[in-house]
Amino acid sequence: MKSDPHYAPEHLALEAVRRLGPEAAQWAERARLDNPGITPDALADLTVKRFTTLARISGAVSGATGLPGAVLDVGVLAWTQSRMALHIAAAYGFNPAAPERATDLLILQRVHKVAETARLALGVAAGRERASRMFTDIANRPITRVMLKLSVRLAQMAGVRAGRRVFAKIIPGAAVILGTWVNSAATKDLANRSRQLYRSA
Repeated sequence: MKSDPHYAPEHLALEAVRRLGPEAAQWAERARLDNPGITPDALADLTVKRFTTLARISGAVSGATGLPGAVLDVGVLAWTQSRMALHIAAAYGFNPAAPERATDLLILQRVHKVAETARLALGVAAGRERASRMFTDIANRPITRVMLKLSVRLAQMAGVRAGRRVFAKIIPGAAVILGTWVNSAATKDLANRSRQLYRSA
C-alpha cells in the first residue's frame, strides 16, 4: 500500500479477502457446529459485538499515543472493519473468500458507489501489484507524503471521513474517549450496511 497509496483501499480489500476470508468461513462453520440452530442474525450479532469491541480498543490506544497512533489506527481500523464485514457475510451464508467480496468491501466502506467502478479499480490495483514486483518508485518519493496520502485513503475507507474526527483523537485529556467513540461509531455504521446487504441478498 505504501508503494501505491492512491489504491490503498483496493489493495487492502484484495488482501483482506485473501487472508481473512478463509478465517471467516472457518469461524462461521465452527459457530454453527457449536450452536446448532443458530440464526444468521444471531451469528451476525456475535460478529458485530466482537469487532466493535476491537475497534474501540484500537481507538482508545490511538487516543493515548497522539498523532502517530491516530495515523496508524486508520489502517488498523480499516483492516478490523474488513474482517468484520467478511464475518458478517459468512454469517449470512456467503463465501467470504470469494473474489466478489472485495467488491462488496469497497461498496460497503463507501470507497466506490457502484460495483462496476469498484471492480475496475480492483483490477487496476491488482495489475499495479504485479507491476510493483518488477519496479517501484517509492524510493523517489518523500516517505511523509506517501504516509499522509495512505492514511487519508484508509481513513476514508474506515469511515473516518472528517479530518476533525482523526484529530479529535489527539485532543489532550479527551483523546482516549473520543478515539473510542470515533472508531465505535464508524464500525457500527459499517455493520448496519453489511447486515442490510447480506440479509437482503
